[in-house]
Amino acid sequence: MSRLPRALHPGAWWLWALGLATAASRTTNPLLLALIIAVAGLVVASRRGDAPWAFAFKFYLWAGLVVALSRVLFRVLFGGGDTGHVILWLPEIPLPGSFAGIHLLGPVSAEYLLAGLYDGLRLAAMLICVGAANALADPKRMLKAVPGALYEVGTAVVVALSVAPQLVESVLRVRRARRLRGGRQRGLRALRGIAMPVLVDALDRSLALAAAMDSRGYGRGTGATRPVRLATGTLLVAGLLGICVGVYGLLDGTSPGWLGLPMLLLGLLVAGFGLPLAGRRVRRSVYRPDPWRLTETLVAASGLLPAAVLVLTARVDPGNLYPALDPLGWPGLPLGATLAVLVALLPAWLAPPPVSVLGPARAVAA
Repeated sequence: MSRLPRALHPGAWWLWALGLATAASRTTNPLLLALIIAVAGLVVASRRGDAPWAFAFKFYLWAGLVVALSRVLFRVLFGGGDTGHVILWLPEIPLPGSFAGIHLLGPVSAEYLLAGLYDGLRLAAMLICVGAANALADPKRMLKAVPGALYEVGTAVVVALSVAPQLVESVLRVRRARRLRGGRQRGLRALRGIAMPVLVDALDRSLALAAAMDSRGYGRGTGATRPVRLATGTLLVAGLLGICVGVYGLLDGTSPGWLGLPMLLLGLLVAGFGLPLAGRRVRRSVYRPDPWRLTETLVAASGLLPAAVLVLTARVDPGNLYPALDPLGWPGLPLGATLAVLVALLPAWLAPPPVSVLGPARAVAA
């Protein structure tokens, strides 16, 4: 029996994606990173809608490929891999003057290249996970779920997150218009005819978004006194900074103990006082807020579980998460981390089918 289509809460998709990105940040194992990318791609393929921003995921895949290759090329350009199994001998070019001690090219070893590939693959996996969230959730709907205290900050973040999907939507629309007009140019030749219309369209959409936000009262305060604004702002900023430092301390294995969980708890405590006080200054209503149901909890938990498992494994037994390069060997696939990452595939079945925005006739045709 099929379920009725509905839009999943965007916060659930972002928690799921950020959990996968956190898991990717805790390993350089290429097998685990490839599995994380595959899980994100399968969930996007099965649960993305037909909205324009849903087709931005392939651009994030290309961006991830560029990031991974650039890390490898960076290692080749600056050389330094003269120990181990040297597989490429290039002429060494020392730099003069204030750059003395730095040289370009030179011998490149297999260990040096693999280290760059592993690091680039980790960055690519994190980027692709964020792209999965942008493809599955409408960034503008996140603004309805932002607490009142973070109203202004949330507005700026939502606008920033919507830049990439809007650019992709503009590119697709311009390319479709060029095909309808008989445009046959491809590659760099077509860049001149695409770049300017895309920039103009993005600027027009930004101005329209700014006008719509201004007409709805975005950024307007309620006339609170300066001491109240200063006190609430200080509590809120201090709490958020404490949360950021605490999360960094938990994810970083080399930080002092007090910089992790104690700082996170202190930040949550301060933010818990600051959020309600700052939220009283904002008076706004939400039309048809997105519900948070059991499905949203399961989707978010399926992405946060790999993050928790890999963070714990990195502290207890990091051997298989960070494969050794000396001596060279094929990386292993830890069973616990693999099962945890596979749990993140559950939203492909748990999440309800997406709602079509093309209309009944076009949805059937698609």
